[in-house]
Amino acid sequence: MILTERETNEGLLVTVCDADILGETFEEDGVTIDVTEEFYGGDAATTDAVTDALTRASVANLVGTHTVEFAIEEGFVDENVVLDVDGTRHAQLLAV
Repeated sequence: MILTERETNEGLLVTVCDADILGETFEEDGVTIDVTEEFYGGDAATTDAVTDALTRASVANLVGTHTVEFAIEEGFVDENVVLDVDGTRHAQLLAV
């Protein structure tokens, strides 16, 4: 998984994506997901690093089947809020 962390005025923004989809675009039924290097590009991360980042995140954007499945298994994302778009998965996390 590729992980980035950015401090914003609203808190910590975390992005995580599957490494093999960085640079790809997914489109289906009017929904487009651009997995751009600018937004999702970062460093390869262990599952422990991703767990730590998601625990601290105010907002997270997750894309890729492996990444989203991991977030579901770890209890960060409810499967009912996951989008399936053109063969990949996307979810957002908002800390309350």
